Amino acid sequence: MAFGDIFTIVWILTFMFSLSAQLALVTLTVLPVLFYITMLFRKKVRSSYREIRVLIARINSFLQEHITGVVVDQIYNREHRAFRNFDEVDGKLRDANIRSVFYYALFYPGVELTSALAVGLIIWFGGTHLVSEEFFRVHGGVSLGILIAFLQYTEQFFTPIRDLSEKYNILQTAMASSERIFKVVDDKTVIPEKDNPEPIGNIEGKIEFKDVSFAYDGENLVLKNVSFTAKPGETVAIVGATGAGKTSIVNLLMRFYDVNSGGVYVDGRNVKDISSRDLRRNIAIVMQDVFLFSGSVRYNIALGNEEIPFDRVKDAATLVGAGGFIDRLPAGYDEDVKERGASLSVGQKQLISFARALAHDPRILVLDEATANIDTETEQLIQKATANLLRGRTSIVIAHRLSTIQHASKIIVLHKGEIREQGNHQELVSLGGIYYRLYQLQYKDQERLAQKARSSAVK
Repeated sequence: MAFGDIFTIVWILTFMFSLSAQLALVTLTVLPVLFYITMLFRKKVRSSYREIRVLIARINSFLQEHITGVVVDQIYNREHRAFRNFDEVDGKLRDANIRSVFYYALFYPGVELTSALAVGLIIWFGGTHLVSEEFFRVHGGVSLGILIAFLQYTEQFFTPIRDLSEKYNILQTAMASSERIFKVVDDKTVIPEKDNPEPIGNIEGKIEFKDVSFAYDGENLVLKNVSFTAKPGETVAIVGATGAGKTSIVNLLMRFYDVNSGGVYVDGRNVKDISSRDLRRNIAIVMQDVFLFSGSVRYNIALGNEEIPFDRVKDAATLVGAGGFIDRLPAGYDEDVKERGASLSVGQKQLISFARALAHDPRILVLDEATANIDTETEQLIQKATANLLRGRTSIVIAHRLSTIQHASKIIVLHKGEIREQGNHQELVSLGGIYYRLYQLQYKDQERLAQKARSSAVK
């Protein structure tokens, strides 16, 4: 349609110049005015549409956040405040739309005014020279028929221009939207893959961090010269205060980020030389914040992987202690868990995430605060059920609750991005350092109660 409008304009100009070049040039004198109006409109409306797209994204985000967190709003009586905040964001979107409509309210009359100006020039110039016998005699000039033809051509000339303006409106909307899309598509923070990555099959599970330093922003280091080794089948625990860099170690192992210096190795090969797909196929991770997709329990454990049979899904759920509550669900493993697992408790979702990790049969298992939301009884059940499965697998366990890591082969204590202590539980307690202080903070109340109970028994 746009090309049709352009061809229409070209042929109208051709006919106009064939009839009278002078009158055609007079008609075209209004084009600089039209171009100026168009350029001014383009600049204003593009800015307006950018603002509209940003505000639409903001209002969608606001709605999603407050619908998901509606219970918190209700508990703390924030309904009216949330509505006021929504009204403020929605008001900005309304005002931005009004501004864009205002620009069109000026632009279209501007095009009409330019068209009327062109008609006026034709009537003035053509009419003046139509009655001028001298001009008619010299130039062979402008007859009444040519003048009427030009008036009709001028009307037809500005009609496709108005149509193009409407299409330009659509184009401006699309450009404002595509700018936001390409901003994501062109993001260079995606970890680059090696052109010819080394093929990797089933790994043994040896993990090495050699002098690893890393900063998310490239400047402020969250890990400083971190070096440790996890042998195949060994369980390595990582403890430390919040912000010490524990999760960053997992992010580098999974290659969600690349190190600034040093290297991360799996079975002696740098993870940069291995395709992310092959690397992550051998690693399973259970996080504190469990994400479940809309779908059945079976789907959330196998994640749609057709290579995982139902028997393995069921065995994995049974081994982590999830089989009991799944069997009690109305549809069992075919029960729909709703969006983000809304129909399940926090502990049940955590058990499903354990079953998901074990069903994929990884050589390396990462538990990132995985038992933080599970009660003590369920935690003990998981520890017993996974004891045999962890044997032969390299495991990295990140935990604040020291009761979950006391039997780890090696415990690494991080402090401000540096490894301060390494050893097993007894060795670190005997050192009397950071780990010992963490141990005292968690167990001093229990020890005090136990001592009080012993004193009462003696009395």
